[in-house]
Amino acid sequence: MPITTKDNQLRHTKATREDWLQTALGLLITKGEEAVRIQTIGAKLGVSRSSFYWYFNDRQDLLMALLGHWQQQNTLVFIKQTQGPAATITEAVCRIFYCAIDTQLFDTDLDFAVREWGRRSDAVMAQVREADQQCLAALTAMYVRFSYAPQEAEVRARMLYFTQVGYHLVDLQESMVQRLTYLRGYIVGFTGQEPQAEELEEFITYTQQLPA
Repeated sequence: MPITTKDNQLRHTKATREDWLQTALGLLITKGEEAVRIQTIGAKLGVSRSSFYWYFNDRQDLLMALLGHWQQQNTLVFIKQTQGPAATITEAVCRIFYCAIDTQLFDTDLDFAVREWGRRSDAVMAQVREADQQCLAALTAMYVRFSYAPQEAEVRARMLYFTQVGYHLVDLQESMVQRLTYLRGYIVGFTGQEPQAEELEEFITYTQQLPA
């Protein structure tokens, strides 16, 4: 029996654009950019290769969509965190720390995967460098907002940002309990000021609400 246009549409609806994108993200994170293949994704979704072309022009189009997702999920979210309401610089830094512990807020595995991808692609690395500069500029502005001199603000922003990036890259395998023992010290180191007790308590409460 011949396959009708309606049959093709039904097969198409089995996998949405988001399905293709999320499966591709999983492959990027676990196996790297080279593993992001149309046939592989289609097999995982249980749909034909032709389904892919309802949503993307080609593999390169999909890869660009992955980078766009990373920009939205990580870069823009990080920048938004620097601009959020905070009464003190210590509270503001706590809100930056949320990005290091909440994968729903900031996907550290995706960030690592894109940085690894950038090692093999000059074009991707250029986007990574641009994102880093945007985040550093946003952090610097955050410190300036709390009356740090511009040069000191830039130095503290670099210390904070590169520590956050490096924390994940070195894969310390620390438990949350252990990381919390350093909380006050990190805040003092990054701000030169003592955090308020309620700020520490709020951060600890936030960690307790995260999925195990």
